[in-house]
Amino acid sequence: MLFTDVIRTKRDGGELSDEHIHLFVDGLADESIPAEQVSSLAMAIFLNSMTFEETAKLTIAMSKSGTVIDWSDAGLDGPVVDKHSTGGVGDKVSFLLAPIAAACGCYVPMISGRGLGHTGGTTDKAESIPGYNTAPDFETFRHVVKTAGCAVIGQTSDLAPADRRLYSIRDVTGTVESIQLITASILSKKIAAGLDALVMDVKVGSGAFMPTDEQTLELAKTIIATAAKAGLKTSAILTDMNEVLGTTAGNALEIEESMAYLRNDRRDTRLDEVVLALCAEMLVITGLESSVDEATLRCDEAVSSGRAAEAFGKMCAGLGGPADFVDNSGKYLARAPVIRPVHTAGYLSNVDVRAVGNAIIELGGGRRKVGESLDMSVGFSDVAPLGTLLDAERPLAVIHAASQDDAVQVEKLLLNACQTADSAPSLNPVIHRKLSGQG
Repeated sequence: MLFTDVIRTKRDGGELSDEHIHLFVDGLADESIPAEQVSSLAMAIFLNSMTFEETAKLTIAMSKSGTVIDWSDAGLDGPVVDKHSTGGVGDKVSFLLAPIAAACGCYVPMISGRGLGHTGGTTDKAESIPGYNTAPDFETFRHVVKTAGCAVIGQTSDLAPADRRLYSIRDVTGTVESIQLITASILSKKIAAGLDALVMDVKVGSGAFMPTDEQTLELAKTIIATAAKAGLKTSAILTDMNEVLGTTAGNALEIEESMAYLRNDRRDTRLDEVVLALCAEMLVITGLESSVDEATLRCDEAVSSGRAAEAFGKMCAGLGGPADFVDNSGKYLARAPVIRPVHTAGYLSNVDVRAVGNAIIELGGGRRKVGESLDMSVGFSDVAPLGTLLDAERPLAVIHAASQDDAVQVEKLLLNACQTADSAPSLNPVIHRKLSGQG
């Protein structure tokens, strides 16, 4: 069969057969299908969608395109569970949730992705830590998960390689927002990671991949149903992405904020609510706690006691990063040469979060093409939350840039992405909704 036949089938609105899907997945994994044909099929899927059966078959096939991890012989004394976010701007939750869950008795083998579209990537952010190896061999990965309780790494060449290639091509071909391809991408990696359970953080709002709340809900339901088809217990929490999550956006800047959180120095209110809600759900879905309230208290105590910071420190050192990184992150992270506050006046009333993410790409903190290197130091700090009264003293944000010209250009983009008003706006709830396999 020619791969052009597969493209034509989906281009004309047809349903891909098992043979079509396996040809596609095999060709992705061994790179025998050229990028232009992968792009063509991805666009056809984006435009004409896939049935639930097609999505499930694609997901399972991609999960089996490489190594599937088996934890049964690892001697773990707790559940293997993970969380995945559908993306956003300023979303550094993974670096907090993984060590908190580990401190509460979970084992978290977190296979993360790189930046996709306007959103930052967990793998990219981890690589701003000097020496941190996001692509360890499997023995090192398993050892760090067992000894530290968690390991946040990138997708290796052996794990769901079909998804790894499709993911990078979707990033630069305008096909990121396909519900079916998002579902297959997320779940293929998680199934290959050998999880007992998964908690999804599905973003809602202007910084989410899905432009409407209806499409966001459809994505959450599709992920849960597809995961059930593959035998993976999954729940989803819909969280707000109508503004930057936390006070920073940008690779090294987000890592610095994460370390301040784990040291219990500064915990942004909205970020804290998202982290604790997801962590608590991980404990409940795995049976470590029976109630959300008790689980939330346990997660909070993991931070305040320092046990979560200790777990991150073990993970960081185990993956080649500095052993004292949590306490001394400032001396290791890259700093931008130009730091410039952005001022405007009035109450911050609305933010186009997608535009803020695209502004980080303009700074060099995100990719325009496959394989492009990133400037880890750039981005925004001191980001004002919605409802903040902005004036000459309180900036909208502080730009971290490689040059004055970049800072001036991005200041205009940031100001265009934000609106102010004479009175404080009503604020969105941080947690919109929770979904489980039962609805």
